[in-house]
Amino acid sequence: MHGFMKLIVLGAGGMGRYAAKTAVEFSYVEELVVADLDRAAARRLADDLGPKVRAERVDVTDPGSLDPLLGAADAVLNTVGPFFRFGPPVLAAAIRARCHYLDINDDWESTEAMFAQHEDARAAGITALIGMGASPGMSNLLAITAARELDVVEELYAGFDLDAAMPETRGDRPAAATIHGVHQLTGTIRLFEDGRLVEAPAMRRLEIDYPGLGRFPAWTMGHPEAISFPRRFPGLRRAIVVMTMDRTNIFAMRVLAMLLRSGVVSLERVAGWVERLEGVGKPPKAPADYVDEIAGSDTARLPPLFALARGTRGGEAASVAAAVLSAPAVGMGGATGVPLALGLDVLRPDGETRRGVYAPEGVLDPDAFFDRIAPLCSPAKRNREDLLLVSRSWEDRDLRAELRTLA
Repeated sequence: MHGFMKLIVLGAGGMGRYAAKTAVEFSYVEELVVADLDRAAARRLADDLGPKVRAERVDVTDPGSLDPLLGAADAVLNTVGPFFRFGPPVLAAAIRARCHYLDINDDWESTEAMFAQHEDARAAGITALIGMGASPGMSNLLAITAARELDVVEELYAGFDLDAAMPETRGDRPAAATIHGVHQLTGTIRLFEDGRLVEAPAMRRLEIDYPGLGRFPAWTMGHPEAISFPRRFPGLRRAIVVMTMDRTNIFAMRVLAMLLRSGVVSLERVAGWVERLEGVGKPPKAPADYVDEIAGSDTARLPPLFALARGTRGGEAASVAAAVLSAPAVGMGGATGVPLALGLDVLRPDGETRRGVYAPEGVLDPDAFFDRIAPLCSPAKRNREDLLLVSRSWEDRDLRAELRTLA
């Protein structure tokens, strides 16, 4: 990789906006092109970001539109979802164009399909970093942070609060993130159980024993971490992604799932109902709000973004959990788009040189990443020690009491 970069950001929505706003400040980015099907939206964002940025119209479903755009670039940040529809073909276009590729892919189906393009990407000499957002993305690096404190890692869980992961704005059509969420909560998903990938229905209830907080219910969801974790930890026996949600919304999602499976309504129609149910467009909670709620004596909830590793340490059963105490900006756009831009560090001249398709835990150093993102959070943190909350089963800690000092 040479010392400067021409960068494409695909998508001028919430995630693309934060990715572009972050990346344009990097010294090694010489030119940034915001590309969207809606050229006016791309132009508005480009105008906001200054002289290094220009706008283009692109249809990611049309190789005649997409291939020339990528062929003139060094790297692309892809925020166009849902990824179970658009992820694999856009990566294939990047491979054809020999353009490095990063995205926020959050679907298990596209994760499998994109890992299958590893050899093609390596032969083309490109690095593809997939799933570099909040979850997946930061969750993968939280998992590494937790797992490295164990001698043997047997189980890995990534978890997040789905109520906190709704889009901040509502448009004429359901957001891709909402379509993704409904898709992965209503159909058949992949889990890694007993050392192998298996198919299972979504929204299976589990109990999470979180060190320092106690036991909580959570529900399974289709997500890339269950596919990528076993690649990083060959001896893993279990890898599952769980979500939490208000119990009323859990019941509503089960009803909507039955309607969707019966063929009575479409995926897009259900996604629209979910956005109304969840109140999309309301001001999102800040990370500090969740700290207040977790610390509350009458509140029983898990952190909004965490990873849990279970296995052995010193021959004894042990577990470690890692969570973030803050996040970029407020809402899903910043929490997803900023990590995506920071993923470009793997392409810096002094950075990563491996070629092929990788999940975040395959190419990124979690310590360096969390040090890098800490000052970009709101509220800002000094470094990874200030940003992360790590708890261990062999420690006698009451995290709720500790968090009251931060609330």
